[in-house]
Amino acid sequence: MADAKRLEAGNDAPPFTLPDDTGKNVSLADFKGRKVIVYFYPRAMTPGCTKQACDFTSSFAELRGAGYDVIGISPDTPEKLAKFRSTEDLTITLLSDSDKAVMTSYGAFGEKQNYGRTVMGVIRSTFVIDADGKIEQAQYNVKATGHVGRLLKQLELA
Repeated sequence: MADAKRLEAGNDAPPFTLPDDTGKNVSLADFKGRKVIVYFYPRAMTPGCTKQACDFTSSFAELRGAGYDVIGISPDTPEKLAKFRSTEDLTITLLSDSDKAVMTSYGAFGEKQNYGRTVMGVIRSTFVIDADGKIEQAQYNVKATGHVGRLLKQLELA
């Protein structure tokens, strides 16, 4: 199994249209003219994914004030994402990529190490996309805990 193709700063962000937690389709094009943080996570309502989503929600007002929207994408169904939003009182956009096609286009699905074994799965990744749809930052294999704080510092917001 080959590594997923990784994106880099300067690449065009792959376009996508996915259902949100209400079943409504949301496209990256809907955010044209705004900066967007797109992050991929393995599974809603697990400890690391919950921590990361709650951290983005806690920082959402600051990020919005600096012109950023936040989109979290996982392979979970819209119904599970709705439960995740409700349970954790999340304010960020949550999208369902059940066939993992968007994850694959971003290099966020592929071989990874899990407890010392090589497996296929979601690679926890974050992308900062500028208002013109170009990738400013591509971060792979991020750690859920502390990630949002580090990202805020990198964006010079903290």
